[in-house]
Amino acid sequence: MNGKLFTAEEAATLQDIIQQRRDVRGNRFTDRPLEPERVEQLLTAALHAPSVGFSQPWEFVVVNSPIIRQQIRESFDEANAAAQQAFSDRQAEYTRLKLEGILEAPLNIAVFYTPSQGPVLGQTSMPEVGLYSVVCAVQNMWLMARALNIGMGWVSILDADRVKRVLGAPESHRLVAYLCLGYTDGFYERPELEMLEWERRRDRNTVIRQV
Repeated sequence: MNGKLFTAEEAATLQDIIQQRRDVRGNRFTDRPLEPERVEQLLTAALHAPSVGFSQPWEFVVVNSPIIRQQIRESFDEANAAAQQAFSDRQAEYTRLKLEGILEAPLNIAVFYTPSQGPVLGQTSMPEVGLYSVVCAVQNMWLMARALNIGMGWVSILDADRVKRVLGAPESHRLVAYLCLGYTDGFYERPELEMLEWERRRDRNTVIRQV
């Protein structure tokens, strides 16, 4: 049992990275390209996420083609127009929000869940934990991005099946996340939607209980 032990200072740095993580939108990205070694760091972080039964049920598609990005953006535009109707009481606020950076970000990555063909240890009673494993990979990537001062935004207003077809993903794959990454002109001190008073941070006493 010779795994690495971390110092209190290192733990404090991780806590700071977690608390300073932000969802970065298209109006914040610069045109500075991401270095290949930085992209490798981001993907390596994702590949070291925990997964149920060590199944590693993920696939990462790095989207470089401007044509494909435009098709993904068109999917966003259509889905966003439909989503706007759900916020009829806040139409003006919703319209002002910049909710993606598909064309602006130097890098796009689509993340898929790739289900196993056989039983997976730990997944037989709760099949959804396979999806949760992929979300852990996304979180790893997000924290590494923040540690590298790289912005990342998760675009969820999309037609997942359409995106899957555009990217040529197998029918069995399931889109979990479409990510926009790149250097930014800065990070907000607080989450943007909190600053815009779209939502408030929930009181910890309402979401933590002991039994």
